[in-house]
Amino acid sequence: MKAEILTIGDEILIGQIVDTNSAWIAEHFNRAGIEICRITSVKDNTEHIIHALEQSAGKMDLVILTGGLGPTKDDITKPALCRFFNTKLVFHKDIYDQILERFKHRNIRMNSLNRDQAMLPESCVVLPNKVGTASGMWFEKDDTIFVSVPGVPFEMQYLVEHEILTRLQNNGNLRAIFHKTVLTQGLPESILAERIESWENALPDNIRLAYLPNPMSVRLRLSATGNDGNVLKELVEHEIEQLKQIIPEHIFGYDDDTLAGAVGNLLLERNQNLAVAESCTGGYISHLITSVPGSSGWYNGGIVAYSNEIKQNLLGVSAKSIREFGAVSEQVVREMAEGAQKALQTDYAVATSGIAGPAGGTDEKP
Repeated sequence: MKAEILTIGDEILIGQIVDTNSAWIAEHFNRAGIEICRITSVKDNTEHIIHALEQSAGKMDLVILTGGLGPTKDDITKPALCRFFNTKLVFHKDIYDQILERFKHRNIRMNSLNRDQAMLPESCVVLPNKVGTASGMWFEKDDTIFVSVPGVPFEMQYLVEHEILTRLQNNGNLRAIFHKTVLTQGLPESILAERIESWENALPDNIRLAYLPNPMSVRLRLSATGNDGNVLKELVEHEIEQLKQIIPEHIFGYDDDTLAGAVGNLLLERNQNLAVAESCTGGYISHLITSVPGSSGWYNGGIVAYSNEIKQNLLGVSAKSIREFGAVSEQVVREMAEGAQKALQTDYAVATSGIAGPAGGTDEKP
């Protein structure tokens, strides 16, 4: 199923808010086997909304609209939908009663603007909103499903999870999908792609590979689609076994694993431990390590030695090394690691140093 996300609201286009709704929808649709092909944002303008809908009708299987369903005059999504689907707004007493009950429960006076939220397009299937006052709306036209939901994140999320995905699953619109991410380190993206090119080219047609680089690693996400989730899982696992034969030394985990966690597992297997001495990273490496559950079993502690005096007094770095090589040098960092290993009595130690600040460093002193 191919889908588009259409966000409506001037506040997005002027940068007043960040569009987190699209990211959330894309993530949850992707898990359900729905492929997001396009994300479009339009301003609060009827003609722009209708034009965007016309561009998608008959081309997408599903279009989800967010925003513009509030009670104020700038919320114009419903009138635009009425024009596009050639229908009219009608009063829904059951929806009105739900809104009225919600206001009574919160001891808030209801006015005519709130009553207007019970006015919904006649041709839509109403999607009840149990966490807010703006109902969702489901339309079908030219073999495309159009669903309109509020822009308020928790209301949108409720309707997606409890109404939209449930209906799509019950209607048999969704195919099975299985994702698995392989975490690699030690190879830049381009070199990694070159190493696994033959394996990638031999992947089955229903498996897609995505390269997801970040400063610490390159993630390889395999996405398989089909009719049986268990079969897809076996297929992906088989391909990963083939990949492990090509780059065994560069794979450190899968999915939500972390590099710190992988290091910890290796240390636990060997009944060994680790210490950290940090300068420019200011304790960040220790933070990453202690974020791993059970890290106390292999991590003794860390020392943040930002000043030269602390490097000398706590880590035993020699004044001569700092004077001759500079605080940001291999020699000094080596002495920091040795000092941490000795002070914290560990099998291994890691040390960092670098040039901090907005100006950055140089190739010699990063």
